[in-house]
Amino acid sequence: MPKKRHVNKYSKPQSTAPALLGSTAARRNNRHHDDASESRGVNELLAGLRRAGVSGGGQQAPDVVRPTVPPTIRQLLQIPETPPPRPRVPVRVGGRGNARLPAGPPPPHSWLSGAERAGNVLQRSAIEYGAADTHEQPPLPGVDLPARGSLIDMVLRRFVLDWEWQKRYCQYHLYELPTHLRVALIAYLVTYTREGVSLRDLQAVLLPPPDVPEYQEDPDLAPSVMNDSFHYLNLSGSVGRSLKLRELSDFLFPPQSGDIDPQESWDTPEQFSAGIPRPLLTNLTHLSLALDPASSQTISWRHLLAFATHLPGLTHLSLAFWPEPTLTPNAKLATVLSPQTGRTIQYGGTGPYSHSLDDDWVEQILILRRLSRSLYGLEYLDLTGCGAWFPALWANAGEGDTVDWTGAWGKITTLVMYPGYRLWEDAGVAEESRYWELVDYARRVERHVRTRRAGQGRFVTVETCKRPGEI
Repeated sequence: MPKKRHVNKYSKPQSTAPALLGSTAARRNNRHHDDASESRGVNELLAGLRRAGVSGGGQQAPDVVRPTVPPTIRQLLQIPETPPPRPRVPVRVGGRGNARLPAGPPPPHSWLSGAERAGNVLQRSAIEYGAADTHEQPPLPGVDLPARGSLIDMVLRRFVLDWEWQKRYCQYHLYELPTHLRVALIAYLVTYTREGVSLRDLQAVLLPPPDVPEYQEDPDLAPSVMNDSFHYLNLSGSVGRSLKLRELSDFLFPPQSGDIDPQESWDTPEQFSAGIPRPLLTNLTHLSLALDPASSQTISWRHLLAFATHLPGLTHLSLAFWPEPTLTPNAKLATVLSPQTGRTIQYGGTGPYSHSLDDDWVEQILILRRLSRSLYGLEYLDLTGCGAWFPALWANAGEGDTVDWTGAWGKITTLVMYPGYRLWEDAGVAEESRYWELVDYARRVERHVRTRRAGQGRFVTVETCKRPGEI
C-alpha cells in the first residue's frame, strides 16, 4: 500500500511575502500612482522629473527641452538661467589623438598579422600600383580602390585567389554587386593573377546570367543601365595576352546586326530601337590598356584606332609600354619591286633606318593624329615605357603635320612619360646614358607642347623621373 504523506503542521513561516501578495500590493501601488498622476498636471510631472534629475542618486534623468528667453526678459521675470547641457560621452581616439576609432574592441593581432602574410603568399603581377622589380607604371588617378590591409582588401584578394571557383559559385551575384566593388574586383584580377583579365571574366562581372529571365525582361536590369556608373576599367597587362583588343571592342560596343532594315521598321520605332545594341559601358572615362613589356609586340594599332572611335568621352588613358605606332608592324624589313622604276622600295610606312638615319616619323605622326581625332576629350595620357617613339610627339612630318596639341589634344594637362624601368646602381655607362636620354625626351615634349599652346591653351605637366639633386 502507498506510504502516507506527513504534513508538518508547525512549519516556519516564510520570511518574504508571497508572490501573489507582492503582485497584488504592486498593482495597488501602481493604481494609486496612476490615480495620483492623473490628478496632477503636466507641469507638476515635469517639475518632479527635474527634481529627480538634480537630486537623483547615480541615475541621470533624460534631458528635458526647456524654452529659452532673451536675457532682458529673463531678468525682468526673474527666471533662473538655463543650466548648460551635459558633457558628451568621450570619443575614442587613436594613439596620436587624431583618428576616431570604430565602436567596439580593437581587432585581434592575429587578424593584422594574417593580412600581412596573405600579401606575401599571393602571386602578384609585374605591374602593381606603380612598383615592380623591372619596370614602373603609376596607376590612373581618380579610382577609389580599397585601402591596403582593410577588410574589403583582404576579402577581394582571397576572392581573386579562388577566382575560377568563385566565378562559377557566385555567378548569380556578381552582376548585382555595387559598382565600386566590381571596379575593384577587375583591378584585383589584373594585379594578382598571372594572365590578367579574360573576356569570360568581363562577361561574369559586367553581364547578367543568361538563364535568369528576370534580367532579360526587366529594362531596369539591362547591362547598359546597371553599368551606367561604371567609369574605370583597368586592363593592364591583359590586352595582348588573355584579351584581344578586337574582341574587347565587340564586347563593350556590340556591332549592329545586318538584318535590321530602318525603312521596314519606320512604322515600328520601338522594335527598331530594341534591335540596336547599346554600348555596355556608356560612361567609361578611365581606361588602362597598359601592356606587359613581354607581349607588347603582339598588339595592333589598327585595332586601337577602330576601338577609339567608340570612346569620345574618355578622359584618362594609359598606353604604357605600347610599341611605336605603325599599321604594318611585320613589314618593317620587307621591300617590294616597283613596276615603274624597277627598284626595290620599302613596303611599310616605317623602315629599319627611318628613325636612326632619316629622322622620319611621318607614319607615327599620322597615326597619332587619327587617334587624337577620336579621343578629343583626353585630359590624362600615360606613355610610360614608350621612350622609343617619344620624338614623334614633337617631330614635324612636313607641311605643318605634327601631333595636334592645341586642337584635338588641347585638353591634355598631364603627360606621364617615365622610362619604364629602374636604373640600378650597377648599371653601365651606356645604359645610364640611355635612361637619362629618355628623361630629356620627356622634358623636350613638355617644352614643345607649352610652346605650341603659347599660353592660350591649358597648362601641361609632364611627369617623369628627376635627376639626382633636381627639385
